[in-house]
Amino acid sequence: MVSSNEYGSHTWDLLLTVDHQHEDVEKEIPLQVTGDLHVGGLMLKLVEKIKIAQDWSDYAFWWEQKKCWLLRTHWTLDKCGVQADAKLIFTTQHKMLRLRLPNMKTVRLKVSFSSMVFKAVSDICKMLNIRRPEELSLLKQSEGTLKKKKKKDKNSKEPATEDILNLCNSPVSSGLPANPGLYSKTMTPIYDPVSGSPASSTKTWFSDGSTAEQSCSILALSQSPCSPEMLAEMYQPRTLADKAKLNAGWLDSSRSLMEQDVQEEDQLLLRFKYYTFFDLNPKYDAVRINQIYEQARWAILLEEIDCTEEEMLIFAALQAQYHVSKLSLSSETQDSTCESEVDEVEAALSNLEVTLEGGNKSSILEDITDIPKLADNLKLVRPKKLALKAIKTYWFVFRDTSISYFKNKESAQGEPVEKLNLKGCEVVPDVNVAAKKFGIKLLIPVADGMNEVYLRCDNEDQYARWMAACVLASKGRTMADSSYQPEVQKILSFLQMKNWTMCSQAASEPENVDMKPECFVSPRYTKKFKSKQLTARILEAHQNVSQMSLVEAKLRFIQAWQSLPEFGLSYYVVRFKGSKKDDVLGVSYNRLIRIDMATGDPITTWRFSNMKQWNVNWEIRQVAIEFDQNVSIAFTCLSADCKIIHEYIGGYIFLSTRSKDHNETLDEELFHKLTGGQE
Repeated sequence: MVSSNEYGSHTWDLLLTVDHQHEDVEKEIPLQVTGDLHVGGLMLKLVEKIKIAQDWSDYAFWWEQKKCWLLRTHWTLDKCGVQADAKLIFTTQHKMLRLRLPNMKTVRLKVSFSSMVFKAVSDICKMLNIRRPEELSLLKQSEGTLKKKKKKDKNSKEPATEDILNLCNSPVSSGLPANPGLYSKTMTPIYDPVSGSPASSTKTWFSDGSTAEQSCSILALSQSPCSPEMLAEMYQPRTLADKAKLNAGWLDSSRSLMEQDVQEEDQLLLRFKYYTFFDLNPKYDAVRINQIYEQARWAILLEEIDCTEEEMLIFAALQAQYHVSKLSLSSETQDSTCESEVDEVEAALSNLEVTLEGGNKSSILEDITDIPKLADNLKLVRPKKLALKAIKTYWFVFRDTSISYFKNKESAQGEPVEKLNLKGCEVVPDVNVAAKKFGIKLLIPVADGMNEVYLRCDNEDQYARWMAACVLASKGRTMADSSYQPEVQKILSFLQMKNWTMCSQAASEPENVDMKPECFVSPRYTKKFKSKQLTARILEAHQNVSQMSLVEAKLRFIQAWQSLPEFGLSYYVVRFKGSKKDDVLGVSYNRLIRIDMATGDPITTWRFSNMKQWNVNWEIRQVAIEFDQNVSIAFTCLSADCKIIHEYIGGYIFLSTRSKDHNETLDEELFHKLTGGQE
C-alpha cells in the first residue's frame, strides 16, 4: 500500500503557457497539480515558479480548447473541469485593440478581453467621453463589405483614415478605475480648469496640452470632407441584401472579446447600434453628438439609407454650413469650449426635439383634456391596376388614432365612407416642396398584408399637422400627447430647410465659392450633375441654413436623418416558417417589418408594444415571437446569427425602460436577462 501523502497519488502534470515578453524565460511551464487546487492557488504556484518580478494582477487563465476564461479563482480545477490535456494560457485580460469610430478615425486603446462586450463598450465610452454607452456596440466588418472597387489609379494614396490616435495611456485603458469627476452619468458639468468652460474629459486625461487639443478635436469635431476617390472605394450597398451585410457582424454583448475570436491589435468598428439617442445635451455630449452626426453623414454618403434628391441637397448644405462655420471660427474658441454657443444650441435643442421618443411625458394636464381632432378637405389617392390612380377629394376627420372620411363636410354626422385605424401602420412622407407636393403614404396592416392609402395635403401647415398626427397614431398615441406640438414643429422646420429660394449671386458665380460639391453628396449624384450644377444647387439649399452655428448644423443634420422613412432600420435576410422564399426583416426601435426582398415593399409590421413574448430555439436557430390577438411568427436568420436579432429586440425593450433620472445606473443584469438567451 502507498500512503496518500506520498508523491504521485493524486497529482498530475499540467502544462501551462505564460504570455510574457521575457525572452530568456521559458513560456511553457509544467506544474504538478491536484484536482482540488483552486484557480487562484494555481496562479500563485505558477508565478512562484516563473520567478519574474512584475505586476501579475491583470493576468488570468484562458482555456483555449473551450474558449473561456477561468475568472472564478475560488473554483477548484475539478469544478472547472480542467484535466491534464487542458491547454491553459496565462495572459493579460486587457489588450490593445484598434477601434474605427463613426467619424472613420481609428483609435488604439487597451480594452478588457475578459469582460462581457457590454461592459467593455461601457469602459471604452468612458475613455472617449460618450454618455449612454448602452446605445453603442462593437461590429466586425463582414468580408463582403471589405471588398473595395478596383483602383483606377495605381498611384492613389491610401485613405487618411489610417492615421491612428493612441489612447493607451488613459486611466481606464490601463486597467485602472477612471476618476469619477471626469466621467459621470450625472449631469454635473465637466469644466476646463483653464477657461472654466465645459471641457471634454478626454482632453483632461492627456497631460500634453497639444496632444489633448488634437485628440479632443478628432473626437468632438468633424474632420474635413473626404475625397470623391476615397468615397468611391468604400463599400456601398445597392440592394436590401447588401444592406443586410452591414449588420451581420455585431458582437454578442453577453460574451467576451476573446470568446468571439477577437485577437490583440484586431480592428473593430464602434457604432451606434440602437437608434434611440436619449437625452442629447450639447453641454455634456460634444463627442457623442459629433459621432452620431458622423455616423449619419457616412450613412447618407454611402447610400446605406435612401433619401430623395431634395433631401440629399439639404444634407449637403448642412455639411457645407458646418465646414464654413468651422473655418470662420478657426481662430476663435471652438464650440466644445464656447459657453455662449452652448447656451444658444441648448435653446435650439428645445425646438429641434432631437431625441427619438424623447418628449417629456410629464405634461399630465395636457394629456387628460379632451382629445383634439383634425378636420379638413384632403385628397385621397388609391393606386389602381394598369398604373392608374384614382384621386378624389373627401372630408377627413382625425380622432384618437383613426381617420374617417366622408363625401363632404355636411355628411360628417353620418356613417363614413371608410374608417382607417392607424395603430401599427407605417407612415411614409411623400414630399417635394419645390413642386408643392405634400403627400402622406399610409401602409395599414390588414389580414393579408398591408393596405396602401395616400393622402395629399394642400400646404405645409396642413401637412405638418396631419403628418404629426399620423406618426403619433402609428405608435398608439393621440394628438393630446405632449409630443404632438413638438412633432409638428419638427416637421415644419424640416420643410423650411427644403423651401429654399435661388440666390442670384450664388447661382451666377458658383466658381467664386471654394467648394468641392462631390465631397458632400453620394456618388450617384456626382454622376448625375456636373460640378458647377451641383455647387449651384447646394448653394440654393444653403440659404436657409447659412446662419446656423457649428453644433446647430450637426443637430439639424441628425434631425433630418431621423426624418427619413428608413431611419433606424437594421436589415436581415430571413426565412419565415412556412414560406418558400427569403424575405428581409427590418428591425427598428419600436417594430419589426417584413419586407419583400425583390420589390422592397413592406408586407407586414409588428409593434413591440403588442409583443407578449419571444424566444429562440437554439437547436434549429429559430426565433419565435408571440403578439396580441393570437398572432405568432417564427423565422430563421440567413444573413447573420439569430442571436443578433434576439439581442436587438431585447436591447430596444431595455432602452425603452430608461428615464431622465440623472443619477441612474445601468441595470446590466436586466440587459443580459433581456438579450442573453439560453444556448
